[in-house]
Amino acid sequence: MSAPAADARRTPGTGQTVGTDAPTGLALLATRRGLARICGDGTAELLDLPYRDVADLLRAGAGLAPAATASARERLPLDTLTAELVAPLGSTRAVWGVGLNYHCKARAAGRALPAEPVLYLKSASAGSGPDATVALPASVSSQPDYEGEIALVIGARMHRTPAEQAWSHVAAITAANDLTARDVMATSANPTLAKSFPGFGALGTSVLDIAAVPDRDAIEVRTTVNGEVRQEATSADLIFPVPQLLAWITRYVILEPGDVVLTGTPAGTGQDRGCFLRPGDLVEVSVGGVLPLRTRFCAETPTETPAGDPAENSPSHRKPHTHD
Repeated sequence: MSAPAADARRTPGTGQTVGTDAPTGLALLATRRGLARICGDGTAELLDLPYRDVADLLRAGAGLAPAATASARERLPLDTLTAELVAPLGSTRAVWGVGLNYHCKARAAGRALPAEPVLYLKSASAGSGPDATVALPASVSSQPDYEGEIALVIGARMHRTPAEQAWSHVAAITAANDLTARDVMATSANPTLAKSFPGFGALGTSVLDIAAVPDRDAIEVRTTVNGEVRQEATSADLIFPVPQLLAWITRYVILEPGDVVLTGTPAGTGQDRGCFLRPGDLVEVSVGGVLPLRTRFCAETPTETPAGDPAENSPSHRKPHTHD
């Protein structure tokens, strides 16, 4: 077991709120001008910090604390920063995912509960950020699908970490859309391949200090497609709750500050409904206390390098039926 340098949950907050009914606590954005701290009055403060995104901040080793105490270079209306937002975790070194981790998803699919977590790595090059437009890879897939998820942001190094200590290593949460080409998954039996098309790793919009989450065991997640609610659940329905999931992963691998762990998707995906994403669709993923993550979809073109914004912000098997 590795002992964290500091309890990542105990980052001091500054009284910010995200949304009308959001908990009080530290909430961060990444912009082209650096990190910004969300304030409770509809404004955000650009911080006097050298970090390009939240993953970069966490790799410095002091958790979120520097962002809580940093002086502000400028205070702006939050809506004026929309066009300047970039992926808050664009420089992350690893994104881990887990297949079939909601009881409601298993019921909807008529599948038995897995005996242990079914894990995969998603390529960091698939990342995209807030309000990205992602090209659907129609030349290789006719079944692109959304997966709204709660994403955990690691704040302290983890290796062989027991479940009872797992939460103390989590710095924050954010929203994720773990996009998946279902037919590629079926034919390749390779979740990394099916989930790593450009832009298929949407994260954001904001990153919320875990200390601001009132009930870590019942975090809400909700997905809409063109305004219609498709997924709605809480982490209370997880087959492998967060502590057990992190303990399982770190039996085998090291999780470093800034790494991301996706926690699975609930029922209501396109796979469950028999309908998949099309050009023009708008998907919004909301996770408790986090600014909604919106992703738009367009048709691919022969000369197009599909989207996301990590180019600005980053350095840059199981059988298919066992995955979401």
